[in-house]
Amino acid sequence: TEAGARAFFRLALRAGASQAIAVHNHPSGDPTPSAGDRAVTRALAAAGRLLGLTLADHVVLGAGGRHCSLRREAPTLWS
Repeated sequence: TEAGARAFFRLALRAGASQAIAVHNHPSGDPTPSAGDRAVTRALAAAGRLLGLTLADHVVLGAGGRHCSLRREAPTLWS
């Protein structure tokens, strides 16, 4: 969402970052990205482009150390 992107990038901008990584967990333990995860990634990547602050990746954490990098699994979300 727009408000989510504002809050996310506000922290990165305050820190003087040039890139940011979004990370969250799935309580189910399955790190497979949801449609919502993909939509948020697309929105954050677009907002970052406007701000000149790159969304480097969006990582979903699961159980047992499993994870999914959306940058690796769905690079077209950054287009």
